[in-house]
Amino acid sequence: MTQSNSIRETYGLGLVSLGTRNRNVVVLEADLGKSTRSVLFKERFPDRYFDVGIAEQNMASIAAGLALSGKIPFINSFAVFASGRAFDQIRGSICIPNLSVRIAGSSCGLSDYGDGKTHQSLEDMAIMRSLPHMAVLCPVDSAETEKMMECLENWAGPAYIRINRNDLARVYPEDEPYHIGKVTRLRDGADVAIFACGTMVTRSLEAAGNLAKSGIEARVLNVSTIKPLDRGALIAYAAGTRAIVTAEEHTVYGGLGSAIVEALRLERHAPIDFVGVQDQFGRSARNYDELLEVYGLTSREIESTARRLLG
Repeated sequence: MTQSNSIRETYGLGLVSLGTRNRNVVVLEADLGKSTRSVLFKERFPDRYFDVGIAEQNMASIAAGLALSGKIPFINSFAVFASGRAFDQIRGSICIPNLSVRIAGSSCGLSDYGDGKTHQSLEDMAIMRSLPHMAVLCPVDSAETEKMMECLENWAGPAYIRINRNDLARVYPEDEPYHIGKVTRLRDGADVAIFACGTMVTRSLEAAGNLAKSGIEARVLNVSTIKPLDRGALIAYAAGTRAIVTAEEHTVYGGLGSAIVEALRLERHAPIDFVGVQDQFGRSARNYDELLEVYGLTSREIESTARRLLG
């Protein structure tokens, strides 16, 4: 957990890797290539790279046409624009015909800390999860991002992947097999189940370590596929615990917490509470950690939520 790597850079290199072995992979960009790192694909395969400018709706429609012609399009923009501005085209032109278009929502959550609420996406998982056929992915680190990119080459149907702007500690085991839908147990414990995604996984591991000091054992589950969920795995991991906490860098409405409750709704289970952003937009800050602190996206909040549920 001491090594940090850029998810953005890993994503860009993943595009190059896919493009090297599959000539049907094409990349579309909405004038943010240096930030999303799709520019790495442009440098290697300029004839398969299309910068459409600040025209996300058009980009989604073009991608649909390319998919219909047998290509595997990856479209790129900041998460707030990829999920919001192009929603109608994603719904009508990509999801209704169930086309294999991949949508990269870069600078997700609060990770674009300097640009404020207009550029921070706290609703994107809820928006994308509501669309039939859409897979929704939220990698924990660069190691898992690399594995996700491998899976996206042959995934049938549309997929949305959240890309954090900042370097994140590597916690996904290098030798751990991966498939879309996998729930990865990173720590075991019988008292509390903590289901987390993205940057909140690391904070959940920190919370579990603190809880253990007072004799409370928490299992930490990395739920990097928000949809489709492995309901059987979630039920198994929740079973027998006395409290369940979900943690996400996203609004508490319609994201990971909601998905977990939906999956467990027909089962007997422990009390559940969510750690996430309440009914708010983002704001500007001097750095990323400052924003996570302001919105309660911390190991302390996860720990206190678990203690309260156990109390």
